[in-house]
Amino acid sequence: MEVYLDNAATTRVLPEVAEAMREAMLDKYGNPSSLHRLGLEAEKLTAAARGRLAAVLGCAPEEVIFTSGGTEANALAIRGAAWARHGEGRHLITTRTEHPSVLETCRMLQQEGWEVTYLEVDSTGTLDPAQLERALRPTTVLVSVHYVNNEVGAIQPITAIRGILGTGKRRPWLHVDAVQALGKLPVRVSDLGADLLSLSAHKIHGPKGVGALYARRGIRLRPLLAGGEQEFGLRAGTENVPGIVGFGLAAHLAEEARPLAAEHMRQLKVEMGARLLTEVPGCRINGPPPEQGAPHILNVRLPAIRGETMVHYLEERGVYVSTTSACASRRHPVSHVLVALGLGEEEAASSLRISLSRLTTREEIAFALTHIREGVAELGRIRMR
Repeated sequence: MEVYLDNAATTRVLPEVAEAMREAMLDKYGNPSSLHRLGLEAEKLTAAARGRLAAVLGCAPEEVIFTSGGTEANALAIRGAAWARHGEGRHLITTRTEHPSVLETCRMLQQEGWEVTYLEVDSTGTLDPAQLERALRPTTVLVSVHYVNNEVGAIQPITAIRGILGTGKRRPWLHVDAVQALGKLPVRVSDLGADLLSLSAHKIHGPKGVGALYARRGIRLRPLLAGGEQEFGLRAGTENVPGIVGFGLAAHLAEEARPLAAEHMRQLKVEMGARLLTEVPGCRINGPPPEQGAPHILNVRLPAIRGETMVHYLEERGVYVSTTSACASRRHPVSHVLVALGLGEEEAASSLRISLSRLTTREEIAFALTHIREGVAELGRIRMR
């Protein structure tokens, strides 16, 4: 049996999504910028996918900019906004638990003369909006906060954060990294109050290599790439039509399934968390309790066993989990998120991230639990020798 519980890293592409992409690659393969029939067919496919994503977000299609993934969407939002507004101020605010694509972009801007405030979070990974209010300055032009943390599943109070930013043309823009929220939580931009919002296809059973940035009408960003007028002049380069088609369909299917799927994942997560706490001596939950937070991410700390060791133990038995964000796991094996939550490096290094999808079954959870229990016992005996 093979049990895949690393869905926060990536998900398996749905067959219907793969088939839609196959048709776009083999039958409607024109360049969307070409004026002939094949080009127009490709452009129609792109427009239809943009419309599907806009329907999920509750925005106008022209507010959706396709990118190569969530990382590029975050970079376009942060760098694009910072450089578009540099005449108004050079101060940004984010949190210490953001995805590396946000943190590294902010650090690069610091090297270019920007000031960045990194806000702390509590032991569940949640930001206190009052801390943000104290950090605001007249020179603050952007606040970047994730909706769902990719390692512990903490949900940030986005609407409260937006309320603090006020109104008016010179208020800070709000960028929301919603990559882990799509398909699990509502992402209608009018309800969240986001000015910019990043998404990725491969977290919702779509293809890798395609994402999107919502940019509210009236937002003026400076593009990262030059050389073409694609994506409303914000993303030069021939569009990835098959990827865009797959993203559009995956987003539609994810939103259609979301109410039941989120409840299904939450029930499995709560059950797994409760059983780990009772059946694995010394096990602890990192971040929010299983009944809180996003429905698909459970982060647990095992008793004095390195997470990396347990990952390989479980892999040999057909169970796939992770220790930290896939984007940081090789260079930074100790999670910056868990350290920000107050864990010591040794505690953080003994943690696992278990992440579900709407395809995860109760039988798979039971199989994984059996091998986690056995792994803790076996590796514990080896450690005691």
